Amino acid sequence: MNTAVFSVEDIRRDFPILSTRIHHNKPLVYFDNAATSQKPLQVINSISEYYNHYNSNVHRGVHALSQLATEAMEAAREYIRLHLNARFAHEILFVRGVTEAANLVANSYLSTVPKDQQVVFSALEHHSNIVPWQLAAERYGLHLNVIPMNHDGTLDLQAYEDILTARPTALVAVNHISNALGTINPVRQMAEMAHRAGAVIFIDGAQSIPHMEVDVQAIGADFYAFSGHKAYGPTGIGILYGREELLDSMPPYMGGGEMIKTVTYQKSTWADLPFKFEAGTPDIAGTIGLKEAIRYLRNIGLEQIAAYENELLSYATDALNNLDGLHIYGQAPGKAPVISFIPDGCHPYDIGTLLDQQGIAVRTGHHCAQPIMDYYGIPGTVRASFAFYNTKEEIDYFIAKLERAIQMLR
Repeated sequence: MNTAVFSVEDIRRDFPILSTRIHHNKPLVYFDNAATSQKPLQVINSISEYYNHYNSNVHRGVHALSQLATEAMEAAREYIRLHLNARFAHEILFVRGVTEAANLVANSYLSTVPKDQQVVFSALEHHSNIVPWQLAAERYGLHLNVIPMNHDGTLDLQAYEDILTARPTALVAVNHISNALGTINPVRQMAEMAHRAGAVIFIDGAQSIPHMEVDVQAIGADFYAFSGHKAYGPTGIGILYGREELLDSMPPYMGGGEMIKTVTYQKSTWADLPFKFEAGTPDIAGTIGLKEAIRYLRNIGLEQIAAYENELLSYATDALNNLDGLHIYGQAPGKAPVISFIPDGCHPYDIGTLLDQQGIAVRTGHHCAQPIMDYYGIPGTVRASFAFYNTKEEIDYFIAKLERAIQMLR
């Protein structure tokens, strides 16, 4: 565990973009971290180092640059294995992000299960953890079922139990943390329930990796995915963890170079894990940058990060609750640092536009979670999502400008 003193001032110096001034010299206040986080110099420099000094393709060359690039990429795989506490490095697959990970599992794993089983996902899911299962269900003759949510943004676990016993279940898909509401789902308990029903579980960890320690073995995850760009890493790179036994049993998702053992005109055979699922030239620079992003989080200490972000969440929640006619959606206990809200008489888009003019970046709309908005009967929300480089002073500025925007719109 990192015992260094947490200093937000020191941390902010690692993120040059936070010094940006926009819209007539307004200071940037970046509260859109659930959509994508900013990147520290350590990540940026690691990518630059690769392209400047050992850019080469991996796994295919005997020359020095190729060997250096291969060693760096495989070192990243092993580092992430340790971070997630996976058993084997070959259980860590490099993908573009959670969206590709879900599509891989939907098209590969679900192709192996009997027809008429069901796939279950929750009412709190991002579209990337809904649509792939819908497409696969239609393709493979499977049924869909949805775990309902409660008004506070938690899941109805009794209904989940009933759903699991209603018919044979192939797979359960659930996010670790809701991107729209900040709910932290009890994924360990949900995994145990899924396993008792004979199902496997796919966990979307896009929002959890930046905020907490994740141990895939302790959780009981069969599949666990996350996207690098939400965890202070590059865009276009992510991880799918899968248990060895499951990955071994699954057919390839894409064909091409790297994922083969032999190729003839009549038939091809597949490479061993993890390469069976990594067709084509990978995002080598992205894997290197992702390793540095995870290293950066670990050097600060995820416990310290969580404690500080919880302070920011409590501080901002108290301030927003003091504004008349403002409604916060998602009141789950122990939630992540995400606040979705709507002031009476205001459209989220208008609020977001006015805040942007003051240099404040928030997200507006349905946050790729339309079913949640339908449940509450609203068109969308304003979402402020915090990171460990944000400050209470930024929250004060945000509240003052939000109050002014509300007055203008009413």
